[in-house]
Amino acid sequence: MSVMARWGLLSQAERDTAYNNSAAVADSPVLNAAREVASSAFRAANGMHLDLRYGKRERNTWDLFPQADPDAPCIVFIHGGYWQRNSKDQFANLIAGPYTRGWAAALPGYTLAPDASLSEIVAEINAALDWLAAHGPAHGINGPVVLSGWSAGGHLTAMCLGHRLVKAGLAISGIFELGPVRDTYLNEKLRLTEQEVVTLSPMRSPMVDKPLAFAYGTAELPPLVSDSRDLHALRSAAHLPGALIPVPRANHFTIVHELRDPEGVLTRYLPLLLG
Repeated sequence: MSVMARWGLLSQAERDTAYNNSAAVADSPVLNAAREVASSAFRAANGMHLDLRYGKRERNTWDLFPQADPDAPCIVFIHGGYWQRNSKDQFANLIAGPYTRGWAAALPGYTLAPDASLSEIVAEINAALDWLAAHGPAHGINGPVVLSGWSAGGHLTAMCLGHRLVKAGLAISGIFELGPVRDTYLNEKLRLTEQEVVTLSPMRSPMVDKPLAFAYGTAELPPLVSDSRDLHALRSAAHLPGALIPVPRANHFTIVHELRDPEGVLTRYLPLLLG
């Protein structure tokens, strides 16, 4: 019987462990530190369009990395951290793969819980996309947009797929059902309401008829594997486009190397989302 099938029988400690990616990957601090160092170097080398404000709150800013061709496709990457940790500048190097292959890239910041509810965070990403639609061309970004994100960013990708700017999505190791999350330590800061669990769980939301691919590592925690598989199955049953991409042996922190690297599985898949 799966973890999720036994959810009601688990202790609080078992429920917390089921979603604790950092505890599940022993070298996650080393992987995170390496990513942050590489991201700092990437921003320093490509610092022409950083921290551009789209809203009034402190974290409401964009980092943009245009190409010489303003009509180049653009990946918009939303950082993870269970909606309550991290910042966009710590993830800049994760778009290095598509950037090397001629894609523009953009990373939005957003307010973290508990300073913002999950409803407010989703609204901020949509507001950020509004800004990019209006002001991206002035910064050299005018091509088709693929929305992507990792972990919490995968959830936000699924929630904001319907934005008019977005042509397709790539959700990496996302969380698509919030009911179990509410029962874990993560809810201390998220403070999810019953209404949010219903309306902000992509598994329960109206499905958007745009390509949406799901990637997960085969060494990830079971709830993250099942969320990607289950939402992909729902969309497939409705004949909606988008692949399911299990990355062999990847865990929650190494799967993003497949986007960071020019020859990574996810880097090479991106163009297929635009047809």
